[in-house]
Amino acid sequence: MRSPLQALSLILLTSAATTAVVLPIATAQSPQDPVAVAPAVQPAQSPAPQLVTGLPDFTGLVDRVGPAVVNIESIVGGRASARSQAQSPDGQFPGEDQMPEFFRRFFGPGFQMPGPDQQPNAPRGRSMGTGFIISADGYVLTNHHVIAGADEVKVTLSDRREFTAKIVGSDERSDVALLKIDGKNLPLLRTGDAASVKPGQWAVAIGSPFGLDQSVTAGIVSAVGRSNPYANQQYVPFIQTDVAINRGNSGGPLLNTRGEVIGINSQIFSNSGGYMGVSFAIPIDVAMNVVGQLKATGRVERGQLGVQFQANNITSEQMRGLGLPDTLGALVNEVVPGSPAEKAGIEPGDVIRSADGIVIRQPGDLPPIVGNKVPGTKVRIGVIREGRERNLEVTLAALDTDAVAGAASRAQAGGEAPAATGAGNALGVVGQELDANLRRQLGLAANEGVGIARVTGDAAAEAGIRPGDVVLQVGRTKVGSLAALDRELREVKAGQTVMLLVRSRAGGSRFVAVTP
Repeated sequence: MRSPLQALSLILLTSAATTAVVLPIATAQSPQDPVAVAPAVQPAQSPAPQLVTGLPDFTGLVDRVGPAVVNIESIVGGRASARSQAQSPDGQFPGEDQMPEFFRRFFGPGFQMPGPDQQPNAPRGRSMGTGFIISADGYVLTNHHVIAGADEVKVTLSDRREFTAKIVGSDERSDVALLKIDGKNLPLLRTGDAASVKPGQWAVAIGSPFGLDQSVTAGIVSAVGRSNPYANQQYVPFIQTDVAINRGNSGGPLLNTRGEVIGINSQIFSNSGGYMGVSFAIPIDVAMNVVGQLKATGRVERGQLGVQFQANNITSEQMRGLGLPDTLGALVNEVVPGSPAEKAGIEPGDVIRSADGIVIRQPGDLPPIVGNKVPGTKVRIGVIREGRERNLEVTLAALDTDAVAGAASRAQAGGEAPAATGAGNALGVVGQELDANLRRQLGLAANEGVGIARVTGDAAAEAGIRPGDVVLQVGRTKVGSLAALDRELREVKAGQTVMLLVRSRAGGSRFVAVTP
């Protein structure tokens, strides 16, 4: 037990410690000390020291390159333009339930949609964008969607000189347009090396968002080689940045810290139509390839293989079914008859892993490599077939969109289908013979394909196989009769992944991995 004296000492010690912590100022100053009062007016002081160092200062860059960035006004003579600003590949607006966020083009000619997406005070039939001068004699680069449909295009320089521009040429697939103004000794921008751009590097944009001339924004490169599944620009490996881009920035330059152009600002990814931290630019090497062709011929030609491939990445189930070491590559669903791919020996079920030594990590990597080469170019294509690597040399033909699209646009066949017969296979797929009329409507040969009457197996149904589809191959074996289909499917055991090449009644072929 503590004595009364010890208890009193403990209380005094605790009280003193508490007072010292809570009121340190009161214990540090005696009542007789004078109270310091701050003067009403501070005397002149030297500038405060720099507290933040090492951050980039873009003022010198902007001073040098700013004069070569121009404002572009597209005039659609008196008529309102109802051009869609962000379309899915089939030309239809995606529903909100299908795509809550999507690529939006911004500020096309005659943009007239009412509400918050409309540019303030924009006259009817006019739109604003950005461009930049690439030669002292007046060649100007911008986006195709900035000038598309325009009856007149005006270019205003930073010194307020105004020119009426001639449209030398425009390419919708790359979203690049080349203009020409009459001028001499004009300021110009140097082009950089887009191939050397890497995530994490600084990037600067100069443009006219919402008509505000010479606005500067900066950020970093977020990613390179981005594909765009929501617009007809599969030949552009976009540079993704977090640089603030808005309507009116379209067609403006994306610059590196040397003041060189590495891209043309083209698109944003947005819920609202405004900047949300994800912006996309067309690499300048892609744009300059287009410029060269537009100057020479006024149009752009692209190479093609003549294949249709699965748009989505290869799944782990497909990887097992195809005997692949990983999920990299583009899975070929269909080969266009008479195409360079068919002549070189590429087959449905092949997985394209490289093109001219460039690794194909995902399907979207392939079109830019092939499409940006001129017809007649020889390309070495690496594929995996039945677990083995093969190298094939393909001589590219000129891109024929009708030939490629034809396979995916066949009308749904009508009429009464032949009676189905049962099939005791692990997949639970019940087939039916196709008559000559049905094959003709589907664009199939006389001994090609077997119809699907019913799907009773859960695995096949979950994989997306539906009545009315047509099975073209089981694995790499083509089937053209009900007997052939039954024979191949009976070999499939529970737990074994099998690849079915299926043609939809609505058009288009795809490989489906099914594990019963």
